[in-house]
Amino acid sequence: MQITWYPGHMAKALRQMKEEIKFTDIIFYVLDARAPFSCFNPKIEKIVENKPIIYILNKIDMADEQKTKEAKSKFQMGEKRRVITLDASKPNSAKVLVDISKELLKEKIERLKNKGINTSLRAMVVGVPNSGKSSIINNLAKEKRVVTGNRPGVTRGKLWIRVSDFLEVLDTPGTLWPTTDNIEQKVWEDLAFIGSIKQEILPSYEVSLTLIKRLTKTYPELLKERYKLETLEKRPEEVLKDIANNRGFKIKGGELDIERAAEALLDDFKKGRMGRVTL
Repeated sequence: MQITWYPGHMAKALRQMKEEIKFTDIIFYVLDARAPFSCFNPKIEKIVENKPIIYILNKIDMADEQKTKEAKSKFQMGEKRRVITLDASKPNSAKVLVDISKELLKEKIERLKNKGINTSLRAMVVGVPNSGKSSIINNLAKEKRVVTGNRPGVTRGKLWIRVSDFLEVLDTPGTLWPTTDNIEQKVWEDLAFIGSIKQEILPSYEVSLTLIKRLTKTYPELLKERYKLETLEKRPEEVLKDIANNRGFKIKGGELDIERAAEALLDDFKKGRMGRVTL
C-alpha cells in the first residue's frame, strides 16, 4: 500500500508562510496527539527558523493519556520552545496560549512598551491538515471565526484574525510533504488514519487492513469492543468481514459490503469513536 498526497495548494501555502514569517512573532505548531511525531513537517521547521514555538498536542481527548505524557516529555524544550496538551473542543481551553506567548515574548513586549508602542503581537498557526488549527483559533476568539471540518483541505487561503487586544493569529492551510521527499510509509499511514489525507483518494480497503493490523498489536481490546469481535486471531481480511457482518453491512443478495465496513472503520478511528488511541 503506497499513500502520498500533495495537492498544489500546499506548495502555495508553504510559499505564503515564507512571506508571512517576517511579520510573525510566534508559532503555534498544532500536532494531533494521536500521532504527534508523524505530524512534524520538516518543511515547516525550516521556515519558522528561530521564532519562538509553542507545540500544541491537540485532540488529547482521543489519544492514549499515558502515551501523550510520554510524547510530551520527548520534546526538546529550550528558551524559545514550549509544549502543551489541549482539547480545543473545550471552551476557553486555548487561553493558555496567550499566557505562554506573553512569557516567550516578554522582552519584545517590554521593548515596545518602553517605546510607547501598544500593539498586538502575531502568531502563525501551522500543522498538517485536520490537526485542529481552525478549532484552536475559534477557541481563542470565543466564537466561530474560521470554518472548521473533520476533513483535510478546509482552510485554503491566508487569513489574519484578531482574537484579542493582545493577539492576532494567521490561520494557514494544512501542509504535508512533497511526494519527492523520502518519508517513511508508516508516517503516511498515520496521517491517513487521523484524517490528514482526503479519504476520497485513499484505497480504503487496504488502509483499513493496515489499521486492523496496527490495532490488533496495540489496542486489541478497543477493536474487539467497538465491533463486538470474538477474536482477532485471524487474517485482517477476515476481521474486516466480521466487522461488516456484525454491523449488518450487506448489499443486494445478502453479500457482505466490505467497502462500507472499511470506510466505517476509518471514519470511526478518525472521529475518535474507537476510544483513546495513540499510533
